[in-house]
This record gives sequence, C-alpha cells and structure tokens, in this order.
Amino acid sequence: MEDYGSDKKRAVTAKLDAQKLAFGPIMFQAAKALRDFGILDYLLKNKKASVETIAKELDISVYGTKVLLEAGLSIEVVMLRNNEYILTKTGFFLISDELTKVNMNFTHDVNYLGFFKLQESIKNGKPEGLKVFGEWDTVYEGLSELPEKVQESWFGFDHYYSDTSFPELMEIIFKENPKSFLDVGGNTGKFSLKTTDYNNDVKITILDHPGQTKVARQNIKNAGKENRISTIDVNLLDNSIPFPKGFDAIWMSQFLDCFSQEEILGLLTRAYNAMDENSSLFILETFWDMQKYEASTYSLHATSLYFTVIANGNSQMYHSEDMFKLIDKAGLKVDKIYNDIGVSHSLLKCIKK
Repeated sequence: MEDYGSDKKRAVTAKLDAQKLAFGPIMFQAAKALRDFGILDYLLKNKKASVETIAKELDISVYGTKVLLEAGLSIEVVMLRNNEYILTKTGFFLISDELTKVNMNFTHDVNYLGFFKLQESIKNGKPEGLKVFGEWDTVYEGLSELPEKVQESWFGFDHYYSDTSFPELMEIIFKENPKSFLDVGGNTGKFSLKTTDYNNDVKITILDHPGQTKVARQNIKNAGKENRISTIDVNLLDNSIPFPKGFDAIWMSQFLDCFSQEEILGLLTRAYNAMDENSSLFILETFWDMQKYEASTYSLHATSLYFTVIANGNSQMYHSEDMFKLIDKAGLKVDKIYNDIGVSHSLLKCIKK
C-alpha cells in the first residue's frame, strides 16, 4: 500500500483543525439547520442580508437566526460584511451540490444517532448503532422495515453513486454482447432495469435477500419486465448455497464492500464455481485509493465507518489491493480495469485464471 497523507501544516492550523473535530457533530447540525431553515437559500437568492431581515422573511427568531449564522461563520458557509451575511462557495455547494445533499441526509438520517456506538461496534465486531432502528444482525435484513425517512436517505445515497455510472457502464459491459446476467446483490433492481432498457435481448436474474427481492419484484412488475428479469431469494452469506450457472456474466455492483474479506472470498469463490471458461465477472466498486479528488477519498473513509456502526460491523470501502488479493485467491484474475466511472467508481472485469 502506497504512502498517503502529510503532516506539513502549521501548528496553529493543526490546532484549529483539532477544534473542528472536537465540535464537529455540533457544527454539522448547525450546517444542516442553516440548509433546512432556508437561510442559505435565502442568501443565494438575495446576495446579502442582515440577521433581522432573514429572521423576519423566514419566520425564525432573531436569536435562532443569529446563533446559526455565527456558527456558519466558523464553518465558512457564510461571510459577514458591513453587518450583512453573504453566502460562500462552501455554502453554495451545501445547498446546490447533489452529492453533498445526499451525503448530508445519509449522515443525519441513517448514521447520526447510531454513531454514539462506534467504539462499541469496533470492540464487538457488530453494528451496535443499528439498534437505534431495530434488532437486526445487519441493516440489509431490516432495510424494508426502517422508518420511511431513513429508507429514503439510505436509498438516495446508494442510488446516487450507482445511477451516475450507468450510462458509461452499459457501453463497456455490452462490448462482448452478453445475453444473460446474474445480478448478485441486485437490491431493488436498479441495474437490472437499466440494463434491460439499454438492451432489448438480455435477460437477468437477481440474487439477493428476500427483503430486497420483494421490493425488486414490485419494481420489475411496475416496469412490465417480468418476462426478462427474475429473482431468487437466498442468504448470500450461506456458502453452502451455490450460485446458479449458465450466465454469460455475473454482476456485483457496490456489493462486495458490504462484506468482510472472509465473506468476500466466499462470494467470489461461489462466483468462480458458477462461471465457465467464457464467463465474465464484473465488479463495480469505489476503491478509496483510486480517487481523483480528495473529497471522494474523504467520503469513502467516512462511509467505511457507516459499515462498522450501522451496516454489518465488519466491512468497509476497500483499498484496491485488498480486493485484488481476494480475487486472485478465489481463482480469478483481473482482465481489465476501467477507472473514473460516474462519481468515483472503478469497474473490474474478471475471468478465470
């Protein structure tokens, strides 16, 4: 693994950054309140305004508006000039950038309450923070039963990252004209539906937990694709259950990062056993070491901790070397790598050695 990071900042800057971490959860809520109350939107539309004007126009107390905007100064989402507040570039992205909105909603609705249990989760190797929602071993088992707002933010997060990659993916995976896909961990059927929209001949089977396939079947029915997309209910962590054979390609999208390395090896081995010499395994993942931008790496490292506390207690957003080793151990090899797909994805095409 290559070196990463540096420690060249001045001591005064380092101490400021330490305070940002110490008060991070408080300032996060301030930023969200500035967004949700419409204060940042108001400044975007009106260029500048006083506390009193904003309070009156948005029907918020002067006190509440004042403490939020003063916090906003320190988190650099607003500036103060001649007793009037002005939106900064960071404030603009907070309300206008879809990636930022998706990440903030995911952090607040899915993660915030449970993260009090981070240390307990690491000690126990279990997603102890998930208990704020229910008594499940993993979030995937309870996904269909989570509160509506939590589901909305979870799926918004999950789908944003995958949806932006679909147009590029279709051109790549259909270069070899596959006629059938096994969509392992197909979730609500997003990939399968997009794929059948793109290609009129391909047929797909989704393999996933019953909670996910139930939702997928309804989405498939709504799209009128029952004759081209089927589902199989399965416990994906039961290595005694083989994957069905006879598919041109096996697809795993944002899937393997949901499991520990031991579990990934089991899934890859089952994929290997279901493949023939002409089959391909496509793995779409967001490897933190393959990112062009620091914002992407930062987001992925934070997402790893979501897996620790909420999802399952033992998975993460992986470094590519970790995945390559597991692919090799399963008897497969990486035939091609496609980077910079969508927001931050890499696509691995794997074949049998």
